[in-house]
Amino acid sequence: MDNHELHTRLKETATRLRVHSLRATAEAGSGHPTSCLSAADLAAVLFFQVMRVDFENPLSLDSDRFILSKGHAAPLLYAAWVESGVIEAERMLTLRRFGSDLEGHPTPRSKWVDVATGSLGQGLSAGVGMALSAKYLDRSGSRTFVLMGDGESAEGSVWEAVAMATHYRLDNLVTVVDINRQGQSQETMHGWDIEAYARKFAGFGWHAISIDGHDYDQIIAAFEEAEGVEGRPTAVLARTEKGHGVSLLADREGWHGKALKKGDQLDGALAELPVQSAPEPFRGCAEAEVPMLPQARLREPEFKKGDLVATREAYGSALVKLGECFDNVVALDGDTKNSTFSEKFMKAFPDRFFECFIAEQNMVGAAIGLSKKNKIPFASTFAAFFGRGMDHLRMGVISQANIKCVGSHCGVSIGEDGPSQMGLEDLAMFRSLPGSVVFYPCDAVSTERVVALSAEHRGLVYIRTSRPKTAVLYDNREVFRVGGSKVLRSSDEDRLLLVAAGVTLHESLKAHDLLLSEGIPVGVMDAYCVKPVDEAGLVEAAGARGRTVVVVEEHYSEGGLGDAVLNAVANHNISVHKLAVREVPRSGKPAELLDHFGLSAARIAAKVKKLLVTPPGLR
Repeated sequence: MDNHELHTRLKETATRLRVHSLRATAEAGSGHPTSCLSAADLAAVLFFQVMRVDFENPLSLDSDRFILSKGHAAPLLYAAWVESGVIEAERMLTLRRFGSDLEGHPTPRSKWVDVATGSLGQGLSAGVGMALSAKYLDRSGSRTFVLMGDGESAEGSVWEAVAMATHYRLDNLVTVVDINRQGQSQETMHGWDIEAYARKFAGFGWHAISIDGHDYDQIIAAFEEAEGVEGRPTAVLARTEKGHGVSLLADREGWHGKALKKGDQLDGALAELPVQSAPEPFRGCAEAEVPMLPQARLREPEFKKGDLVATREAYGSALVKLGECFDNVVALDGDTKNSTFSEKFMKAFPDRFFECFIAEQNMVGAAIGLSKKNKIPFASTFAAFFGRGMDHLRMGVISQANIKCVGSHCGVSIGEDGPSQMGLEDLAMFRSLPGSVVFYPCDAVSTERVVALSAEHRGLVYIRTSRPKTAVLYDNREVFRVGGSKVLRSSDEDRLLLVAAGVTLHESLKAHDLLLSEGIPVGVMDAYCVKPVDEAGLVEAAGARGRTVVVVEEHYSEGGLGDAVLNAVANHNISVHKLAVREVPRSGKPAELLDHFGLSAARIAAKVKKLLVTPPGLR
């Protein structure tokens, strides 16, 4: 096929992409058609000239991957599926309807979507994870293409991803920036100053190519050039026109996020986009097979009861054991690996460890991308710093990503480093994410066990680990489960139930001994699984102990273990009292901080005695 024939075919395809996008958004009465029109020529070349996509096996490690980071242009992606023959054109008219997989922004409810997008600035991070997998783990020829908007390039997470892609020499990663100049409410930061974008990407070490995004010679040449680049990623910076091809919309302000009205408005636009041929007929495709997760049969823990071992250190040893069993387990860290102990995995499996540096948003995004290449990523940093990646975590849940997050240095027991380093909101944050599992182990044995459970579980898991060394409480053969708990101190005379996890469990056990020496027996429960919390176990244990529970946690009082317990027993006539951190803490020694916030053994015992002698209405 000569250039003229090729350009004619691609231009005709782009016209149909525009027509599908306009019709679908008009039918829906909402959407972002102008954002689709600006990128249609780029998409036509990508999907029908450049990418090697296996639509019948979308999880293939050899198939190129595409991420629509500017997720509001979702109709353009769906239109490409129509032109690829995998969905019918009529299905486009279900856009944005309840029950349709063609949602307002792409989600993995559609089998050809790897990651959900729409919260801007995240697609490139996931693309980095996919490219890392392809280049360093799969050793495949798969390439990753990310289509971004110019407005989202103001997001800091984009530049975290750009820097990491350079560091890992990801020459299998291409980002295309659709520079149509117009944002939602005004012109973007750089407008049509393409060279401003080129200087930024080149400054980070990328190969930058500036083009007219509606000129097929330039578009095709740019992708051919990108394929020949070695040792660094490529940015194709395309000057485009928002609403291109329709005079009513082209480079006109006030049309972002607005659909044409059915009737004269839509008909007039379609008249400017004559379609000469019909798309290929629907050919169907095979259902994608979801890979099974491993049954994590690791070497048993090798600890002795009473040994002092930090749970963060046990996380490192458990991760190594996982790596010995499963070659799809990978680890990422945000330059805290000597504190989280993920460095143990790095030393054992350097090819499966990715240092993400101090860029937690991108670390979470890259983990999401790796999970979409059938890897099981464990991403670790201080618990406090996962707050930076909250939006990526939120989108990861929408993406149905199978990622595991491990936050160390939780609570006031980290001591002198002070409040900026103390994870005190993390349980609330991870509990709020739909379908998440949250573990908070108290000793080395339970930590190793919940790491194995995390690998087996499909979906987002958070493991909270502690800085101080704590005594091993459990036998190496103890069994744990998602949604479980364990009663560690129990008698028929128990007056109430102490519920705790992590460091405060050890303080609660000491409080138990203090109270027992004064003739006040209480039960103690290890709520090592904060979500789903063990409702049945709590109701049973509390029901046998005066229907009174005291929850002790190194967390702010809102949203943590206390609220999880309260929610579980609220309808069972059980009284819950929460001991938690109720103000911004300060630097100090761990013991004095625990005591100051009412979490030490002595303060717990004092609270119990007060509860037992004070009438319920005065507590």
